[in-house]
Amino acid sequence: MELLKLATEWAKAEVFSTRFFILFAIGFLIASVGFWQLGKTDLAKAYIIPTLVAGLLLMTIGLGLFYTNKSRITQFEKAFSDDATAFYQSEIQRTESTLKEYSVVFKVIPVLIILAALLILFISTPTWRAISITTIAMLIIILLVDGTAHSRIDSYHKELKLADIQNNYAHNIHN
Repeated sequence: MELLKLATEWAKAEVFSTRFFILFAIGFLIASVGFWQLGKTDLAKAYIIPTLVAGLLLMTIGLGLFYTNKSRITQFEKAFSDDATAFYQSEIQRTESTLKEYSVVFKVIPVLIILAALLILFISTPTWRAISITTIAMLIIILLVDGTAHSRIDSYHKELKLADIQNNYAHNIHN
């Protein structure tokens, strides 16, 4: 039963974390409306579409992850009650796969940030400057939220491995 509690706590923490994507998305959407209503300069007007797009992307990511992780909680309970061993194996595989995906994310996003920064240096039109700066801001938010999520799933994965070692040890003592 400790395995189910561990998985459920991880999923609940993920649900909480994904709310930050939604909060930042709302911030970008408010900024877009602000630039639309109050923007007087060409640069301010150039931010309208990029901040709107960034807000919509972050909202999509946040809502998608929120509902995925929310439904995972009930799925965990069913999968655990059906077959605890299969549930454990699937969680080990899922966490290992996710950790590999994060290693790619933490290499690609910094490269994208560098490319966006280079665009600021070499293309000085208001539109490209707004796109680049908004992209950098959005990618930094993704790194912040994904950084904590990576740390959380890494810890969860280690706890799963530790639980397996403890279960095997207890099983060997009783035999």
